[in-house]
Amino acid sequence: MTNVRTLTLLIMFLSLSVIGSMLKLPATLGSIALDSAPALVAAALLGPKRGAFIAALGHLFSAWFAAFQLGVFHWLIALEMGLLIYGFGLLFQKGWRKSAYLFFFVGNVFVAPLPLAFFIGTAFVIALLPSLAIGTAANIAVSFIVIPMLLKANIHYSGKMPHA
Repeated sequence: MTNVRTLTLLIMFLSLSVIGSMLKLPATLGSIALDSAPALVAAALLGPKRGAFIAALGHLFSAWFAAFQLGVFHWLIALEMGLLIYGFGLLFQKGWRKSAYLFFFVGNVFVAPLPLAFFIGTAFVIALLPSLAIGTAANIAVSFIVIPMLLKANIHYSGKMPHA
């Protein structure tokens, strides 16, 4: 891919993540939104590093639009989102697509909130789990529909991705 095309796709997916961060889901926390779906798609099509970058920034925009309810913890969550999307992208590129989605779901719903249990409390994390599971499932559903369509349109690095 040329640098211009890569930059264009990166900006497009980041813009979609920012738009998704404004599409809030009814949840116990205001930063649960559709910001991860474009990052999942970007990780599958553009690679794990670019997807992780979009995920981290997308979460920060989602937190910003929700007035940073968790304060500095949103920086930790942005880092976690980046790592989860990076792992998703690696698994997806190896052809382990179901494992990639399962990795992201389990990591985002059950592993990522664990640090909050130490600082905010386990009751908060338990109250957060249902809405976090619904939000994660919604982001996965969007990416599950979009990724195969974009793969068929050949919007990815050739040679790195198997065709759908």
